[in-house]
Amino acid sequence: MTRTTIQRLPVETGRSGWEAICQRSFPVRTLDGHQNADWIIVGAGFAGLSAARRLTQVRPGDKVVVLDAKEIAEGPAGRNSGYMIDVPHNLSAGEYSAGGEDATALEIAQNRFAIEYAAAAAAEYGMDCDTFDPSGKINAASTERGLGFNQRYAASLSRIGEANTLLDAKAMRELTGSTYYLGGLQTPGAVLIQPAEYIRAFAAGLQHHVALYENSPVTGLERQGGVWTARTPKGSVSAPKVILAVNGHLQDFGHAKGRLMHVFTYASMTAGFNPTDFGRNASGARRWALLPADPMGATVRKITDRQGKGRIVVRTRFTYDPSMQVSDARVTGIASEQHKSFAARFPDLAAVPMEYSWAGRLCLTLNNVPVFGELEEGLFSACVENGLGTVKSTLAGVLAVDLAAGVNSTTLSSFKNQPAPKRIPPAPFAWLGINSVIRWQELRAGREA
Repeated sequence: MTRTTIQRLPVETGRSGWEAICQRSFPVRTLDGHQNADWIIVGAGFAGLSAARRLTQVRPGDKVVVLDAKEIAEGPAGRNSGYMIDVPHNLSAGEYSAGGEDATALEIAQNRFAIEYAAAAAAEYGMDCDTFDPSGKINAASTERGLGFNQRYAASLSRIGEANTLLDAKAMRELTGSTYYLGGLQTPGAVLIQPAEYIRAFAAGLQHHVALYENSPVTGLERQGGVWTARTPKGSVSAPKVILAVNGHLQDFGHAKGRLMHVFTYASMTAGFNPTDFGRNASGARRWALLPADPMGATVRKITDRQGKGRIVVRTRFTYDPSMQVSDARVTGIASEQHKSFAARFPDLAAVPMEYSWAGRLCLTLNNVPVFGELEEGLFSACVENGLGTVKSTLAGVLAVDLAAGVNSTTLSSFKNQPAPKRIPPAPFAWLGINSVIRWQELRAGREA
C-alpha cells in the first residue's frame, strides 16, 4: 500500500490580468462524494487539459476525472506571458542561442509537435486570433549587448536552417510606437495566446467529455490493490491510473524532493486605454509581443481587449522561493518597478496605471530536464516545465497519456528516457546561491529590464 498526504496546496498572489479580463462559459463544479473512474488527472493547466483531451482521442470510452485545486485559469496556466515557442528558449542558459544541431533539432521537433496539438485544440474549440495567434515572436534588444545576443541567436538558427529576420530600430518603432528598442529578431513559428482565455476555452471544449472538478485540491493519494484513490476536502475518486500534472508541486506528492527549483516571475497589466488619446502611434500596432534579447530582461506585450481598449503587459524579475509562496508586498513593490519600465518605453502613456499585478510560479531543474514517466505502478508524471510551460507541459501531458495507454510514437520514444534531475544544494545555500545569481543577471541586463 502507498499513501501520501499532501500538506501544502497552491497559493497564488495577486490577480492575473489575463484571467480578470476574460469570461468563462461554463459553471464551476466541485467534487462532492465518491466516484470510480478509469483515469484521474491531477491539475487542469496545460499538461492536465492536454492529457484529458488526448485520452478522449485514444481511450474514448474511458471515464476521465480531472481535479484542480483552484478555478480554471487562476493558477500558473493563466499567469504566464502567453508564448508558445518552437525554437530554443532555455531560460537558465544566459542566452537563447541553439546548442548542438542534433539536440536542437529534436527540441524544435518536440516543441512543434506540442504547438500543432494546441493548434488542433484551438480549431476544435473555436478559439479566435485574440486567443490563439500564430504570429511568431520578436526578441527585442534595447542595448548593444542585447543586439549581440540577437545576432548570435540569429546565426545559430541560420546554421540549422531556421528562418529568422533581424529588425532595425525603425522597424521596432513602427511596430511598437516606442523609440526604446535598438533592434529585434523575429522568428515565425511561435504562437501568442491569451493564456487564461486559452485554458478556459480548452476546458469548455472538454466539459462534455471528461468530468472536471475545480476548487477540489487533492489532499491525499493512496494505492491499494492496484487502485489509486485521490481524496479532496469533500470527495474522492478511485481509478487504476493517475497522471500528475502539478508541475513543481510534484514534490508535495512525494517525488523529486531536493531536485526542483521553485522560481517566481512577476507581471503587471495596465488599465485599458484608447490608443488614439495619446498621439499618433503612441503604442504601435493593435497587438504585438516582445521577448527580451537578454533572458533576464522585460517581456512586453500589447493586446487589444474585447472592449477595444489597448493594454500593455510587462513581465520582469525572477526570485527563487522554495516555499512556493510570495507576499502581496513583494508583488506591489515589483509592480512599481514595472510601471517605471513601462513608462521608460512609452513616456506618452506614463499616466496609464497598472490595473493588475501578479506572481506566477515556474519550476526548473539544474540540468533543464522534466520529470516524466511512470513514478510508481499506475502513477505517471507530466511535470517540471523549465520555464516554458505552454509548450513543454502540453507535450508532457500528451505523451504521459501515450505512455500510460501504450500508444507508441517516435515523439514518445525520443522523450521518455530523460535523465534524473540533478540535486540542488541544501538550504540555505541554494536560496543564497540561486537568488544571488538571478539578481546579478538582472542587474547585468540593465536597460533590457
